[in-house]
Amino acid sequence: MSSRARVGFIGLGMMGYSMASRIASAGYDLFVLDADDKRADRFCDEQQTQGLTDSTAPQLDVLITMLPNSAIVEAVLLGKDGADGWAHMLAEGSVVIDMSSSEPARSRDLSFRLAELGLDYLDAPVSGGVVKAVSGTLAILVGGNADVLEAQRSLLAVMGQKILHIGSAGAGHAAKALNNYVSATGLVATVEALVVAKKFGIEPEIMTDVLNSASGRSNTSETKVKQFMLSGTFGSGFALQLMAKDLNIALSLANAVGYEMPMGKRSIEIWNKAAGVSKPTTDHTEMYRILGESL
Repeated sequence: MSSRARVGFIGLGMMGYSMASRIASAGYDLFVLDADDKRADRFCDEQQTQGLTDSTAPQLDVLITMLPNSAIVEAVLLGKDGADGWAHMLAEGSVVIDMSSSEPARSRDLSFRLAELGLDYLDAPVSGGVVKAVSGTLAILVGGNADVLEAQRSLLAVMGQKILHIGSAGAGHAAKALNNYVSATGLVATVEALVVAKKFGIEPEIMTDVLNSASGRSNTSETKVKQFMLSGTFGSGFALQLMAKDLNIALSLANAVGYEMPMGKRSIEIWNKAAGVSKPTTDHTEMYRILGESL
């Protein structure tokens, strides 16, 4: 792909804004769209790009979606009646890359529907949070045809440092949900350890140092506890309700393959309960506060 390939990007949330900025800075012709028109206008002013329109969509080589869930992705790409979404405006041979955290089975079905329109599809969810989105060092987990991935690797490399081909369509989203299940369950265990330690008389900062110096070390203990939990900023950039959504995707996947997740069920119960007392803007690191208040 040349550096002047034409790329559409739909979804300028906390992650999407930074990811799209990386694409614009790399010299791609970028056309953006967001549900918040003012946010899209601000992006275009900052990055000297254009908005995605009915007339520019047929010019795209690639259309990227970075949206909250499968239902929104499908509505945006296919339209409410399945016949008037953005995918219908793309030229045959274009590539759709869904970088959202979507449901694996629905992603697989979407790949079939897009193929009927003559479009290639990759599911390519990301891991690493806003910090790595800004630096372009995300991990990108890709499902879909390996040849299509290779053709788009240079574009993905603008946003991610590790680009892993997981398997067929939907595999990327399955791997992302399972990764977040492990991460979220480990976060709960870390928070519980900090709460118990504090009640015993060990300061959370000291217990965090213990974890990071011993076998309890994790991504949570290294990059979230002092930075976002103990500081009280709760600003990792990933919403608690979105984490709960991903965990429920992981549980649905387990059910679909006939595996009972005993630990997973309990962890997801905790996250769902926390999501129920949270706002859409509540950061997932606020589990420290929520569990500390005896949810």
